[in-house]
Amino acid sequence: MKPFYALLDRARSDPRRIVLPESGDPRIVEASAKAVDEGVAEVVLIGNPDSVTRIAQDNGVPVDKLEIRDPAASGRLSDYVNTLYSLRAKKGMTFEEASEQALDPLWYANLMVHAGDADGCVAGAEYTTADVVRTALQLVGKNENYDLVSSFFIMMLCQPFHSLKGALIFADCGLNIEPDAEQLAQIAVASADSARHLLKVEPHIAMLSFSTNRSAEHPFVDKVVTATRLALDARPDLHIVGDIQLDAAIVPEILAKKAPDLEFDERANILIFPNIESGNIAYKLAERIGQADAIGPILQGLKQPVNDLSRGCSAEDVFRVIAVTVVQSQAHSGV
Repeated sequence: MKPFYALLDRARSDPRRIVLPESGDPRIVEASAKAVDEGVAEVVLIGNPDSVTRIAQDNGVPVDKLEIRDPAASGRLSDYVNTLYSLRAKKGMTFEEASEQALDPLWYANLMVHAGDADGCVAGAEYTTADVVRTALQLVGKNENYDLVSSFFIMMLCQPFHSLKGALIFADCGLNIEPDAEQLAQIAVASADSARHLLKVEPHIAMLSFSTNRSAEHPFVDKVVTATRLALDARPDLHIVGDIQLDAAIVPEILAKKAPDLEFDERANILIFPNIESGNIAYKLAERIGQADAIGPILQGLKQPVNDLSRGCSAEDVFRVIAVTVVQSQAHSGV
């Protein structure tokens, strides 16, 4: 877990204010307390203080250092309602609807991020991915450098039996179901930036397929080939290869046999899957059978970090995503 420990150290060097709206979940309360106790983040939990305190006590979690904010009792609620109404009035939202919607913990949390009252948001233990992403898009908005919001997992290969050591990025495993070539290229570019910001590594990107260097002819292969070209056109500084099979992407000896003309002398540390089906299966295989540690899903392409959680997450999973969100915030502010 050395790459993650390095990320933790960076989070501790400049903790950010992270808001979590699912305070009724013991996993969220435990992870939040750990993040504060270890100096990783300042945490705001959205909910009723008495209820959160009771959950914490029932689970032996100290909450004395946590800020717990009840939207209905917040002095910022009026400002957030006005902000929400101004953002959504053209979409048909009435002031009365904005007044009600701002009380929803997820919406309130994202309004905090929009207003600069929080540096990032983590949700998804109870809310669906669709809810988390839709609310973030409507209230936080897309980063002007990207046209697409996508997701990735950081896969930690740190067990003694792992022949390939360190951290890999798998994208997109949780959001874009069937990206076209242009979207696939955008996922690759955004993932390269995420690798540089979060892992401090030089990206080596494999655009995965069932074909290596046109060993098969099929529209699926054509999409990956086109996506590779588009990504290189957009960012000629990046080291990208595609179409390429997984084994060739991570074992140089296999690549040398399958496609000696391909210039890719480093093992890939970013794997771009052609669709969500292959990506989702791959990360779960790596986690459940390969015993890799999966951190995510992490969202990329937003103005400020808002991250999703798997509803099957553990408290440790939440803690890790909080730490990633802090480092993402640092990157957004140029740290």
